[in-house]
Amino acid sequence: MRTGSLRSPWARAAVAGAAAAGLAAGGLAGVAHAADDPAPLPVTITGPDKVDLALDGTEGEPGQPQIELGLTGPGEYDPDSGTDPEPIPNSGYKVTIDATALKGFAEVGLPESCAVDGLVAVCEESSLYPGDIYNPFWDIRLDLLDTAEAGDFGKIKVTGKGEGLEFNKHTVDVLVGGPELLKKKLPAEPEGFRPGDTYDAPLGFRNVGSMSADGVVLRFTGSRGLSFPDTYDNCSYAEESKDDLVRYRHVALCTFEGEFAPGAAYELSEPVRVKTADFALGDIFGYSFDAVGAEETEALRAGADHRQGSGETLTLKPVKGGQSGDYTQYAEIDLPLQNTYDLDLTGARVAGGRGETVTVDVGLSNHGPAWLGGLRSGGEPIGFSVRIPEGASVVDSPCSPVNDASPSEYLCFANTPFLEDEARTFPFKLRIDKVVAGAKGKISLPEHDNPWEGDPSNDTGWIVLNGTGDEETPGDSGGGTGGSESAGGTGTSGGAQTTGGTGTTGGSDPAGGTTGTTTAGTGTTGGSGGTTGGQSPQGGRGGLLASTGSTALLAAAGAALALAAGGVLVVVSRRRGAGGTA
Repeated sequence: MRTGSLRSPWARAAVAGAAAAGLAAGGLAGVAHAADDPAPLPVTITGPDKVDLALDGTEGEPGQPQIELGLTGPGEYDPDSGTDPEPIPNSGYKVTIDATALKGFAEVGLPESCAVDGLVAVCEESSLYPGDIYNPFWDIRLDLLDTAEAGDFGKIKVTGKGEGLEFNKHTVDVLVGGPELLKKKLPAEPEGFRPGDTYDAPLGFRNVGSMSADGVVLRFTGSRGLSFPDTYDNCSYAEESKDDLVRYRHVALCTFEGEFAPGAAYELSEPVRVKTADFALGDIFGYSFDAVGAEETEALRAGADHRQGSGETLTLKPVKGGQSGDYTQYAEIDLPLQNTYDLDLTGARVAGGRGETVTVDVGLSNHGPAWLGGLRSGGEPIGFSVRIPEGASVVDSPCSPVNDASPSEYLCFANTPFLEDEARTFPFKLRIDKVVAGAKGKISLPEHDNPWEGDPSNDTGWIVLNGTGDEETPGDSGGGTGGSESAGGTGTSGGAQTTGGTGTTGGSDPAGGTTGTTTAGTGTTGGSGGTTGGQSPQGGRGGLLASTGSTALLAAAGAALALAAGGVLVVVSRRRGAGGTA
């Protein structure tokens, strides 16, 4: 079973955005003044535009719905806001799902929450919210009858009605035995493949459906560390999700006219070249072929600024042989797997008298050459521990204690992606309750054998309070002279000292990021300085940690679940303005 949608998510977002613009002047509170403005509020019915049903029923999970219908209400809702949206006042509405056109070839499982009469369901609702997350949705399951034949076709019609509301009309085209395109499996990266090398991707498909495809479209994508050095005149190119480096993608859409017969296999006239950047590690390349005509391809380009290629024409040619095991529903590969990053933890040396408060900037940097994208895990954070030196207590920090019984041990989290030249600071305000000469606190990443860590020797840092200069701090690549919030605090030599340091908040990213602001460091002797975020020479995000098996690096993140149950977990992250899924 293959479910496809010709309506792009960007088009649906545009509809919701237009509704939000109409309410922008007075917000949703303006709904209360409907009597003054009789214009109905737009509500968008969403769902797939078409579903192809395979005659052999080999695709799809038994009993699982192939169609999910939903609603997008007027206005916008930010799921990251931490607050629930306000409901939109209404006097109730009905959504009608009419599947009578499928009679004779399909058994239709309509939503049980609705009033069902034959192949028609009427769903009565009253809850309506901005956006789509909190609104009702309805699942539909389709199973072919024994009388079904290739070419059977029907439309599911979905309409809505409610006072003061205006619904669009949505249809789902259902085709039996249509073209089903499985993708040729991608070969593993060649032996000796390294960052900067180019991967030759042999792309193709086999039509395992019962009908010919009248034209196909190829879509191939690459995350931040991948690019396509060649362009073709029947392809267009764009960047998607520029504001999210995890989902950011370089995208190509190529159209091919002609008839592609059932049972036949086809491949490109030449491999697609995929260039890997020097910082690439576990970046994702993926592709798909879909039975979509040239006119329908325009819908796939909606919402992105596509530019037409100017090279030669990329063509498809039939191929003989090929076993069914050579083709798959999804085709992706992680490139490259041979690269390293260098995570570096640093602490600081500070001094002060009893009762004073000092600030220590714990630093986490990546010296590259690779980045940590977190693509496969959706931006899973890097966890590390901070032990507070004897005689001090925490007044404020961006991290959380391991538990109430161990207030001297803290867990910190740095969200990925973590770029190849990025540095972040985690400021700890410590009160000196008792002066202990040379008191030390260890800062460390989880200990494990990580093949992608290029220099494990600097995975440890130290906080030193009122040091004598003789303290051993193994693994520390150098701290700074910390500032004190009272006149009595002075810096003590040790490590790589800084005086009057500066720190950067934010960072810049030429691909759409926001420029950070620089502020002078504070402190009587020695500033507290560092960088939150960092600079990226290129836009885009991608990932590695989960896909490369570096899960031990994130072992501390598991403790976050326990922390969340008993308190507030602060995850330190920096939102960047450049974006990246296949």
